[in-house]
Amino acid sequence: MDYTSPNTQFTFDVNTNTLFKKDANNYINLLSVKQLNTLENTSLLDIFLSKSNVVEPHYHQNAAELVYCICGSAVVSILNPFTNELLHFPICPGQVANVPQGWWHYEVATVDNTHLLAIFDAPIPEVILGSDILSKTPANVLAHTYCLNEALVKEALAPIKPGTFIGPPADCCEEDKVKGVNNMAPNMAPNMNMHANMKPNMQPNMHPNMHPNMQPYAHMQAQPIPISSQMPPATQAFNYQPYPMQGYYTQGYEQHYRQQPYVQQQPNYQYSNNQE
Repeated sequence: MDYTSPNTQFTFDVNTNTLFKKDANNYINLLSVKQLNTLENTSLLDIFLSKSNVVEPHYHQNAAELVYCICGSAVVSILNPFTNELLHFPICPGQVANVPQGWWHYEVATVDNTHLLAIFDAPIPEVILGSDILSKTPANVLAHTYCLNEALVKEALAPIKPGTFIGPPADCCEEDKVKGVNNMAPNMAPNMNMHANMKPNMQPNMHPNMHPNMQPYAHMQAQPIPISSQMPPATQAFNYQPYPMQGYYTQGYEQHYRQQPYVQQQPNYQYSNNQE
């Protein structure tokens, strides 16, 4: 970087570079080296969410992500590929959750006017979105792989739009259907009523006398959540040309299963009555 050049940039208004906008209360602004050329291995997403809105499941193949809560509250959910556990971390203002490079994760706002700052250790964050994986993987492949009815798979996945970023979509009007699906799938996201004295990184629905980092109850057993050894190669960049990929995760997605895998206790998630 030639810091004597007249083109050197030291400041930028992130409000002027919107990556995705669902509505006036749910949108994401982006800052990368494309906007501020003196940045090195740093970039960020400025995220605004109303209650029940979700930054869709995704992973960043080239960067770790530190999620900082500015106001409101949210739950950051992370799939640990080494323990095969889905972990949930509620965060309030001043608290953070760290997502290592290449780990599958999503964020759910639990109150209105939630403001999150996602900071990356890369000049341009790359991303592979769950909506892209689901919409671009052929239905017959999913049906054959998981022994499903292909027609039902097509019907279920047809409404998914690539590049959803913030869900549910603005045109989602089937609230009863969505609630029914969520009641059947408690793993989708936790519903956390954040207590003012809750310690950071405390697991949801944890007994007050339990240490925040203790393992979930051993007697609660469920089938492990499978993840593939390699994620699909399709790359969704943030409206720019991504850097060449050197690999999804430097340590690989090697799975270490316990004889009886632990599972994270997960409460049902309830949508607000007013879907924005």
